[in-house]
Amino acid sequence: MNAMSGRLLPLPPGEPEPHDRPRIFRSGPFGVLDIGTTKIACLIGRVESDGTPRILGFGWTQAHGVRGSNIVDVVEAERAIRACVGKAEHMADTRLRSVTVNLSCGQPESRLTNLLWPVGGREVADKDIRGVINEGRARTAATGRRAIHTLPLNFAVDATDQVTDPRGLFCTTLNARLHIVDAAEMALRSLESCIGRCDLEIEDLVSSPMAAALSVLADDERELGATVIDMGGGTTGMAVFADRQLLHTAQLPIGGLHVTADLAAGLSTTLAAAERLKTLYGNVERSPDDEKEILMVPIVGEEDHQLARVPRSQVVSIIRPRIEETFEFVRDRLDSAGLTRAAGNKVVLTGGACQLAGVRDLAARILGRKVRLGRPATLRGLPEIAATPAFATASGLLTWAAGEGRGFQDVDMEEEKPAGLLRRLVNFLTERV
Repeated sequence: MNAMSGRLLPLPPGEPEPHDRPRIFRSGPFGVLDIGTTKIACLIGRVESDGTPRILGFGWTQAHGVRGSNIVDVVEAERAIRACVGKAEHMADTRLRSVTVNLSCGQPESRLTNLLWPVGGREVADKDIRGVINEGRARTAATGRRAIHTLPLNFAVDATDQVTDPRGLFCTTLNARLHIVDAAEMALRSLESCIGRCDLEIEDLVSSPMAAALSVLADDERELGATVIDMGGGTTGMAVFADRQLLHTAQLPIGGLHVTADLAAGLSTTLAAAERLKTLYGNVERSPDDEKEILMVPIVGEEDHQLARVPRSQVVSIIRPRIEETFEFVRDRLDSAGLTRAAGNKVVLTGGACQLAGVRDLAARILGRKVRLGRPATLRGLPEIAATPAFATASGLLTWAAGEGRGFQDVDMEEEKPAGLLRRLVNFLTERV
């Protein structure tokens, strides 16, 4: 997988970036693929001359062969992905060869590590950034896991800490604090195989909650601290941002489909009927009129389409405990990760399952924070149907693929592979002297 394919160009003149290092964007059409438990979405875009992305093609379809964001049936998943990508390609009148894909399979986990890197009194250079990142990835490698993101949070040059970009500074030792996101190797191989069967390559993998955060968080929220909760069909992802950095990400095995299953079991109805009830009448807040409003619900297994009369209050009483459980899991994860203070006082809900009535107020009570609903950032050409929380991850993937949200874009992270012993010795001395 390449970090970014296509020709890389600096952005047009404008407000200077930190450290006067130019942002990088790509040329030509590129595609992203959001594979979820309930839907698969594909966006094709390009970066305009002013550095902003434009949507050229859009496609989405119901997901098949996916459970809990993992591929469980390669044939069914391939069919769904091909249909989705085909719609976007037809709209954009282009053919994709590679895509940036969301990472939600393989039980992704966050790992923090500190690394000391010898510089020896010279100026910190690109090779030191590359060395630190690759060394951090190697040291935290776990059996059966693959590192997807290795994100420098901050650096210290000798006794000077809180350095965002140490290049150009002189020091004896470089101390780096790294955030690494990894996932199960076998699940990733299954994903790569499925994408390959669709005649596509995975250009880049991007953490799903991080992508959603790039789409729905305001700049001030990333700076001051905020937690994004991406409530999907099969999983709920969370991403904690502060100081414009991703501090933590996690994925919980609970989502909107679990609410649907609870309704189906509690009311003895079909999954299709339960999903319809959730969509049309779902709420997590009780009201005095709930007892009076009677819903007609088909009984599963009964002949002649027998219907049961169910008060809306019963639907609410089934939905609410599962949503409460979800936010309690999020609260416990924040506490166990020691991020209660760093996460700030703001929560942004996104994803299709966050659209249930009353979810925002319930989240505010359980998490003890201010809560808002997050919609994808406005992108030129984005269809109205995709401008909803359900497509936040897809929009964030496009933003990432266009060049946003990346640190040290101008550093080639690929290490050269020397041909022989002499070359390896020369490289070793060059890196450390």
